Amino acid sequence: MFYSENLKKNKNIKHCFFSRKNGTSRGIYESLNCGIGSKDEKLNVKKNLDIVSKKFGVETKQLILMNQTHSNKVEVVENKNNLIKVESDAMITKSDSLALCVLTADCAPILFYEEDKQIVGCIHAGWKGAISGIIKNTLEKLKEIGGSTEKLSVCIGPCIAQKNYEVKEDFYLAFVNESKENDSFFLKNDKNTFNFDLRGFVNKKFKDFGVSKIENISLDSFATKSEYFSHRRAKKLGENDYGRCISVIRKISSQN
Repeated sequence: MFYSENLKKNKNIKHCFFSRKNGTSRGIYESLNCGIGSKDEKLNVKKNLDIVSKKFGVETKQLILMNQTHSNKVEVVENKNNLIKVESDAMITKSDSLALCVLTADCAPILFYEEDKQIVGCIHAGWKGAISGIIKNTLEKLKEIGGSTEKLSVCIGPCIAQKNYEVKEDFYLAFVNESKENDSFFLKNDKNTFNFDLRGFVNKKFKDFGVSKIENISLDSFATKSEYFSHRRAKKLGENDYGRCISVIRKISSQN
């Protein structure tokens, strides 16, 4: 489990970037696979979600999961349950009865807290969502419900590092066609492909929109097999599926 030092300072929220450890799944999903869309045994995934909910002091139905499609869609959630996944790649809430969750296996899990209006949120930031505006849209939605980037603490969790994120020229061109400045997030290698800095790109997007309190848990999901699931590593190893790690944030009621 991994924590943000900045988010830990706020006593009225709980959060965690869970690793793949201390769960019930076996084989390629060992052990805390929370990917309900994976090919893992459904009972094991449910048990893993039960483990997570217990650590957060909520019922499993209070874990709010997204149907993540690498979109730029953001939803404000107030009364949902995980039987119906939220169709988005980011969520925000003022509710203290919900625990917002993001699933990742190389993409960047992002948790945040707006201190003034006590708003919590999460973002699933892969390259598609990042380039198409998931961060901008989330911050705009935050402002719509009264939040401010000046009072925002953001933590970007474990994701694939640049040295292991190899991409082809069409990928590179998609970014530099958006902005020539994006060239700085790519390193050309001796195979005539590129290595992309997803973490660096996501950090810049937050800074571009006035967020200054940004923290990183700089763990490489690809390189740390014992700690984190990785889509790219699974593909390289010829595995037909992969687990997903969960990151969770919850606002705590003053009555708790």
